Amino acid sequence: MHIVKPLYANQMPQFYIAGSKWADSVLSKMTLDEKIGQLFMVAAYSNKDSNHVKQIIKLIEKYNIGGLIFFQGGPVRQANLTNLYQSKSKIPLMIGIDAEWGLRMRLDSTIRFPKQTTLGALQNDTLIYAMGAEIARQSKRLGVHINFAPVVDINSNPNNPVIGNRSFGENKFLVTRKSLAYMLGLQNNKVLACAKHFPGHGDAAEDSHYTLPVLNHPLHRFDTLELFPYKKLLAMGVSSVMIAHLQIPAINDTLPASLSKKIITDILKNQMHFAGLIFTDALNMKAVSNLYKPGELEVLALAAGNDVLLFSEDVPRAFESIKEAINKKTLSIDRINESVRKILIAKKWLGLDNYRKIETNNLWKDLNNNYAKALNHKLFESSITLLENKNFLLPLKKTDTLKIALINFGDTAQNLFYNTLKKYIALDAFNIPLKPKASEITTLLEKVKTYNLYICAIYPHNKTTEKYGITDELTALINKLNLKSTLCAVLFGNPYALQYLKGSTLYDALLVTYENTPEAKSVAAQTIMGGNTCHAKLPVSVSQWHCLGDGEIIHNEVRFKYVLPEYLGIRSDDLNLVDSIAINGIKEKAYPGCQILAAKKGIVFYYKSFGYHTYDSTRAVVNTDVYDLASVTKILATTAALMKLNDEEKFSLDKNLGYYLPEILDSSVYAKLVIRKILAHEAGLISWIPFYLKTLDKNNNFKPQYYSNTRTDSFNIKVAENLYLLSSIKDSIFKEIKNTPLRKKNNYLYSDLGYYFIKEIIEKITKQSLDKYVDSVFYKPLGLHTLTYNPLNKIEKHNIIPTEDDKIFRKQLIHGYVHDQGAAMCGGVGGHAGLFGNANDVAVMMQMYLNYGTYGGERYLSKKVIKEYTRCQFCPSNRRGAGFDRPTMMNDKGPTCNCVSADSFGHTGFTGITVWADPGEDIVFVFLSNRSHPVGDNPKILSMNIRTRIQQQIYNAIKQAGNNYY
Repeated sequence: MHIVKPLYANQMPQFYIAGSKWADSVLSKMTLDEKIGQLFMVAAYSNKDSNHVKQIIKLIEKYNIGGLIFFQGGPVRQANLTNLYQSKSKIPLMIGIDAEWGLRMRLDSTIRFPKQTTLGALQNDTLIYAMGAEIARQSKRLGVHINFAPVVDINSNPNNPVIGNRSFGENKFLVTRKSLAYMLGLQNNKVLACAKHFPGHGDAAEDSHYTLPVLNHPLHRFDTLELFPYKKLLAMGVSSVMIAHLQIPAINDTLPASLSKKIITDILKNQMHFAGLIFTDALNMKAVSNLYKPGELEVLALAAGNDVLLFSEDVPRAFESIKEAINKKTLSIDRINESVRKILIAKKWLGLDNYRKIETNNLWKDLNNNYAKALNHKLFESSITLLENKNFLLPLKKTDTLKIALINFGDTAQNLFYNTLKKYIALDAFNIPLKPKASEITTLLEKVKTYNLYICAIYPHNKTTEKYGITDELTALINKLNLKSTLCAVLFGNPYALQYLKGSTLYDALLVTYENTPEAKSVAAQTIMGGNTCHAKLPVSVSQWHCLGDGEIIHNEVRFKYVLPEYLGIRSDDLNLVDSIAINGIKEKAYPGCQILAAKKGIVFYYKSFGYHTYDSTRAVVNTDVYDLASVTKILATTAALMKLNDEEKFSLDKNLGYYLPEILDSSVYAKLVIRKILAHEAGLISWIPFYLKTLDKNNNFKPQYYSNTRTDSFNIKVAENLYLLSSIKDSIFKEIKNTPLRKKNNYLYSDLGYYFIKEIIEKITKQSLDKYVDSVFYKPLGLHTLTYNPLNKIEKHNIIPTEDDKIFRKQLIHGYVHDQGAAMCGGVGGHAGLFGNANDVAVMMQMYLNYGTYGGERYLSKKVIKEYTRCQFCPSNRRGAGFDRPTMMNDKGPTCNCVSADSFGHTGFTGITVWADPGEDIVFVFLSNRSHPVGDNPKILSMNIRTRIQQQIYNAIKQAGNNYY
């Protein structure tokens, strides 16, 4: 019987490199009792009562136990207990934990990283190393010295009840590569790794927690498969190995592997030359505890070659049994000294010769830092696997043609998956159990019959014996849905559940996230919509249709990705000043609330809302609320329309108004105004005209010939609640403009007046109203369901931010109606104002411009036309583009901070708005507020330079970004 030894077999575990001198010194002074105590690693909990604490202290003080393995509890409680226990121990304790997917495997209030099957799917193993390094950092911060990971079992049995998604997969090369990355991430950051479960638990058919599994494979099978990853990890210096509770007749006829000298001493230590720590699997597991009494079990384990007795059920009895065996010479003192010396050398490497207590201040924050959260997002993002994508359904395109029903099987309808999808598209959600009743199926099919895309989110449970909860009723329902319409399915759970979902013909697209976590839900939605690429491969074979290595590719991100700043290497702490400035603006009553969004390279890394709708502080601002965008309408509606028409050769900047509107302008001097100059505010127009004043008498009361409290054919322009304006008012507006002389100089002066005519040009060419045109050409195709004129027609009033309490014109709080009086008199649809939206939808339009006309895999405008409209039209005397504002680049009085690049562009709005795109830095910045509440002339947002200061701080944070991002 011979096992081929690993390459580089003389590579020693890291903790052997130094530390033997201290270990030998301590060992020489230890009593037999102290030596025996070091062999025990006892189970400890931070969620148990004081009796448990007293029991642990007794074991430390009376039996000199060498370590603790912590199980369930919380991080601060564990830290406090660790400090207490360490203070009672003569030789510092080695603290261990099962943190295969991070501390969250045992502790609440910590980050749950992906399980190993999830990681088996990703193609970038450096991310696994980064995860190992981060888990090591968190472990050290908590006073944990050994992580019982990675699991290097090759999951060759799909029905394995104990390993399953704890394994990287079924391929030995994949498992080895990823295990090595995890191990090095831990050990290179001073936390011991533990390869488990030797010699291989992947093909077990029984759960060793309850019985002893038997693996009837010939020896050469173990040598070439199960032992393969161990050879590589041992060669690279893995610090420890955990022995499984398995019976392997080919190696040892009777004993479990964890008690077998042939397996531990002969094979692992002598043939494979492993000199690191050897742990038993937990000795309370029924696989061994049902066979041997406490004490007998521990003696057998030590005699076999184990160093550390994990989770002994009865330490006092085991202690006495070991001592008795030594005295009777059935267990040699050399065997004990060998193990104790290794334990002490490991403790020296861990710094336990100079132990320092755990600092609990900021512990929770340190364990839940945003770099770890960003890494976790990246891990889930890189692991999501696309198994079907017929006709390149994903990422979804032409979303304006889709009526989408999200059907959740086994979870609530409006969860994070739904909420993330809502950032991109409008959809309706429905919920149904994994085992639906006939009546529930009938009801659902009736409700969703008019939808042309079903997104089926399937949330299986983890019970292999119950087919993961996948029922015949469920598969029959999915089949019926597939027959009715296009179907995209997402499996939020164990990929082995796919074997019960009846093949690839059911799905037009199929995604597997491997787990049901918030991160998985977020990245699944973003992948469907094109916020993520997709390169992962299935790490196991799950059915005849879906096998190891399967996985379709999505090469490009085509829509926004939503992440934490640290995803881009930006420190959240560097953005705290943004929060402070925004909050201070609320405190100083510059505005009641605001939304701020920042994106870099198409990645939204900052999106927050602050304050309230009004100063009564009754309704907090949330990201889905919409603001009156005021003059930003000029670039997100009117100029967008002009660029589209320009691309179609239906419009030219260098024509004059009279060319397009002879029926309105005739021989007026306005007919000769060149549109390029109008858009650059250099056409000689005066700034504005308060048209509404002529509709009021000297006491500011409504003139009855202009207004009615009810809608009629003659009064059908709704300007506010219960207030309707004369239907023919547009003629009066144009007449008043034409009767207003132009300025003598055609120098730069910002003016809204030209946009009244430009709106008419767009509507004449398109034969549609401006609002309907831009909605059909831009907003609906882009999935922008909050970007709209007259928001009360499609958005709940409580999601619309009010503006001015208008005492003069409309004599009411303006809520859901455009603030600008002229736009209100145009039915809420102005060329210069009237658009509403939230920061996200505004940013999408700006990102489309920044992408030079593309977004979501579709082209909306040509690069040529965007460059033409956004360039400076009449420099150096006038900074403006055609419709777009541009930076001054010379002083602090412009619309931006001096941080932006010279080719950046955007616009501001009277209600307290700034939107900006910067091609030079690939940044989109959006600031929305209602500074015009409750009075329109509140100057504080300008006098305090709030928007430019926030923009500056965002640029500063980006500039200071580190290189340690993912």
